[in-house]
Amino acid sequence: MAITTTPKRTLIVGNWKLHLNTSQASLLLHRLHERIKIYRDIEVVLAPSMLVLQPLSVQIDRRKFRLAAQNAFHKDTGAYTGEVSFAMLQDLVHYAIIGHSERRIYFNESLEMIREKVASAVRNGITPILCVGETKEENRAGETKQVLHDQITSALANLTATDIKKIVIAYEPVWAISTFGGELAKPDEVKKRMDFIRHQIADLYGKRAADRVRVLYGGSIDHDIASGYLSIEGCDGVLVGGASTNYQKFSGIVDAAYRLRYRDGVE
Repeated sequence: MAITTTPKRTLIVGNWKLHLNTSQASLLLHRLHERIKIYRDIEVVLAPSMLVLQPLSVQIDRRKFRLAAQNAFHKDTGAYTGEVSFAMLQDLVHYAIIGHSERRIYFNESLEMIREKVASAVRNGITPILCVGETKEENRAGETKQVLHDQITSALANLTATDIKKIVIAYEPVWAISTFGGELAKPDEVKKRMDFIRHQIADLYGKRAADRVRVLYGGSIDHDIASGYLSIEGCDGVLVGGASTNYQKFSGIVDAAYRLRYRDGVE
């Protein structure tokens, strides 16, 4: 079955990870506000640490930016000392990053836990940005498709066909992330993986749902190389790590996305 993709708003997500205290995050947001324009067809999402989500939510220009949580707990309430639930984040964020490789590897997040988090995010009106991807060892062993299949089918198991339209999936091969080696993935290989992801969704929910889901690429994205991935047919945006804490690099990625859409006549 051929999967066709229709133009959607390009999604540029900056994952600030464990960087920037409150004042540093405020300054970065100020600089991004100065450099990034309002683009109708480009959605810019910032994912700071949990600590600074609330103060940034007051400062942020919502015409330009939306906020995302880097993580949350799947239970809405209860005796879970130290946790923050998706229910608590409803008024602060539009998105939440779920299943990032660093969460899977460093914090032993299982397929079952990620499934619960995806369902909790959707239940609380927050759009999950589900991260999937294989390790170098799995890639070399020819297990990439099986890994992606398992991660996708498990994470989406509790969702309806209506729910799935709200999901964002980010393909992040672990071996391409700077933390784990930072090898550059070839765009033609990335396209194959993105096509496979859409076919998995089509098998589960049908072609129309597969067309609606936005699929991003993440893996050592920088302003110098972003265009190569954003140009991939079916790529709806990028998930940016380290470069997102550099206002010049991150704004350069947003500018690259705009130039590509203008070139392709989407604007």
